[in-house]
Amino acid sequence: MIVEQNSNIHKILKKTFGFTQFKGLQENVIHNVLSGKDTFVLMPTGGGKSLCYQLPAVMLGGVSIIISPLIALMKNQVDQLRANGIDARFLNSTLSNTQLKSLKEDSISGKVKMIYISPESLSKEKNLGFLKQCKVDLIAIDEAHCISEWGHDFRPEYRKIKDFISPFGNIPIIALTATATQKVRSDIQKALKIETAEVFISSFFRDNLVYSVRPKKDAKREIIKFIKDRHGSSGIIYCLSRKQVENLAGFLSLNGIKALPYHAGLEASERAKNQDAFLNEDVDVIVATIAFGMGIDKPDVRFVIHYDIPKSIEGYYQETGRAGRDGLSGECLLFYNPKDVSKLSKFGQDKTVSERDNFLVLLKEMEAYAKSSVCRPKLLLHYFGEEMVQDCSKCDNCKRKRVTIDGEVALLLLLNSIRLTQEKFGIDHIIKIILGTHDDYVSSYEHDKLEVFGKGKDLFEEKQLWEDIIRQSLIAGFLIREDFSTGELRLSKKGVKYLDNPYAINFFKGVDFSSEEFDTDTTELNSTNGSGSGGAADNQLKILLKSLRKDIAKKKNLPPYVIFQDPSLEEMATIYPTDLDQLSQINGVGKSKAERYGQPFCGLIKKYTEENEIITGNDLVIKSSVKKSKNKIAIIQQIDRKIDLEDISESIGVSYEELIKELEAICYSGTKLNLDYYIYNVLDEEKLDELYSYFLEAESDSISLALDEFEEDYSEEEIRLARIKFLSEVAM
Repeated sequence: MIVEQNSNIHKILKKTFGFTQFKGLQENVIHNVLSGKDTFVLMPTGGGKSLCYQLPAVMLGGVSIIISPLIALMKNQVDQLRANGIDARFLNSTLSNTQLKSLKEDSISGKVKMIYISPESLSKEKNLGFLKQCKVDLIAIDEAHCISEWGHDFRPEYRKIKDFISPFGNIPIIALTATATQKVRSDIQKALKIETAEVFISSFFRDNLVYSVRPKKDAKREIIKFIKDRHGSSGIIYCLSRKQVENLAGFLSLNGIKALPYHAGLEASERAKNQDAFLNEDVDVIVATIAFGMGIDKPDVRFVIHYDIPKSIEGYYQETGRAGRDGLSGECLLFYNPKDVSKLSKFGQDKTVSERDNFLVLLKEMEAYAKSSVCRPKLLLHYFGEEMVQDCSKCDNCKRKRVTIDGEVALLLLLNSIRLTQEKFGIDHIIKIILGTHDDYVSSYEHDKLEVFGKGKDLFEEKQLWEDIIRQSLIAGFLIREDFSTGELRLSKKGVKYLDNPYAINFFKGVDFSSEEFDTDTTELNSTNGSGSGGAADNQLKILLKSLRKDIAKKKNLPPYVIFQDPSLEEMATIYPTDLDQLSQINGVGKSKAERYGQPFCGLIKKYTEENEIITGNDLVIKSSVKKSKNKIAIIQQIDRKIDLEDISESIGVSYEELIKELEAICYSGTKLNLDYYIYNVLDEEKLDELYSYFLEAESDSISLALDEFEEDYSEEEIRLARIKFLSEVAM
């Protein structure tokens, strides 16, 4: 039954859903659905897609089938609808026989307004048989990008939806997604046979979101600083693997941040509990795989962090869209490491050839986004076919000083190269021609004989820079690339005009993540109001710490390095630990050394920070569940059993030299090791006494200085073993 379009939708909007007005294109979409027409909706996360089918479902006389990919998403939306007095249910494997019977009876009688179901459940004959008994008058396909092989969450069962719903006859279909390129949109409409559907596309621009990309150098430490600077704010951190989710969630908890994991490997009850804890603000942060967040109605997520690079721009855009859904500001931080891209590229090895190729193309686009110097929202919008004239002025690229290059000659060469190759080739091939790279593919087309072949070397030799120029030429409208699968570059009308009438133009050089600008250890981790600034050590404090160490060493008749080594003092003067727990996290300190020598150092640091009005790094002392702890325990246990060091190194899978370094680290942190059973087989008592006396009187524990002192009397191994015995006995 087709419902007449009338002002009732405004009454229902207010009475049932609690809103006084529609957002964006919602009202137009709803009128189209109520007119019985097929509808395609492309609306960013937070744009109000759900209302586009939920309100019509309330007004229509029968039941609406909502096809949704995740149980968590279904539950969340059903709970919200029922809270609004709407009888919505979900049909999945979690239902008991009693619940299933109730669902069937209430649906057939017309009591139920919406049934949420996954495509996998829809494919089951028993479920289809039941639904055929209902008066179905609308079918909504949420997260419709899952239909397309070019979508970022392709699900094979989504591809079969048209076959499953065909028995319901000529009823309106509405397909909705937050992220789809033109190719994906066409693919969705073709698969659902709704090519003539009315298409509604909202702007992808979210002016309340701020995008930035950082090198993945010391990401965990940066994340701690980032979250603690936004104390009490809700956020989501996305990781690619379940293991990484567990590790990072544990790491955050260890450092005083209320965080929980969420991934498909957890029991359903634990996932639901963690999700509810996040929604109810019992925790601030959820660390999750991409399984989390779809349909989650938490409007006040203030930040979304991607610890690993996502597999596609579609996925990235959808996940970042979960920030700032209330219209207030949201921050989107991505950590980039080329090694992560290499790892991800291997994930596609077990896919079909076409799926693997698609996967790699999407991943390459994501990497290009990370490395680009272009305004990030402008780049994202261009990817989805929307042009943005002005830069956002808020993203990391807009805020930093970018390197520009004179691009007039380069653009002319690029456009000519594409024209001379009949506009049938993609980025990589065009760059090979420009840089004069010979390979069988280039030779087979005789492109190595073109006048433009190799001409780009005289301008810029870096392949990456030419890729930057090509991608920015696409954004600027000189080039067109309609099909990502083939990647063919064509000249636009603007590009053709430029060849006839060129003018000065500049391009941005891509981000150099190895530059000092991105040295996270010295720029963003610590901010102080006193003499200690950034992540660099406070020299004035370091001098005071060294003086204190010297006084203590003198009283105990020990060399200063036995108390704390210089790198430990350097770190103390960087993050200002003011209690023993914080001090014990300093490299080379450990709990026993902190308890033995630490109190005067903590007292000095506390007094110094107060006198200099320094905002201390207390919150930035990053605790870690040390991965070496297993090795440490194994080493100590085997030493207690008097196992030869060569056998110990073999048993824990490290070289002898690495084992010696481990032993030194254990001793420096204050743990005693009794290696006499081994050392006396290497050094006789007289030699050991001589070396022991040397370290007792030396100003430094340097091995190279000891080697110089004894010239060729002792090997490096002998000196290191003697130093381990000395430290183990004297530094306790």
